[in-house]
Amino acid sequence: MGTRRAVKCIWGHLREFVMETAGDVVLTFAACILLGTLAWVAHLSWAVNPRLTVAGTALAGAAFAHGAWVTLRSRPKGAGRRGAAAVTTGFFALTSAVTLFLALYATGCTC
Repeated sequence: MGTRRAVKCIWGHLREFVMETAGDVVLTFAACILLGTLAWVAHLSWAVNPRLTVAGTALAGAAFAHGAWVTLRSRPKGAGRRGAAAVTTGFFALTSAVTLFLALYATGCTC
């Protein structure tokens, strides 16, 4: 009876280890693909029109800054975000999540 329980316990730990390792490999691969795609799009954009690339980057930076300002400032309780504030807050959240994802998983990428 004790041997069966020990084998079951070891098998459970081994299965958990394999699943965590596979998940980490998949996430690292996805981060490398995302980082490569972002670099390729930036290169392609710069090759087509550098001025438009700089203008788009400035616009994205302004939207990011406004989203951060709206998210981090104190506002009256119950006041919702509407219009541009909702869009820039969503942009800020999405950009922050992608940056955090790339910082955690693309650092080990040997691209």
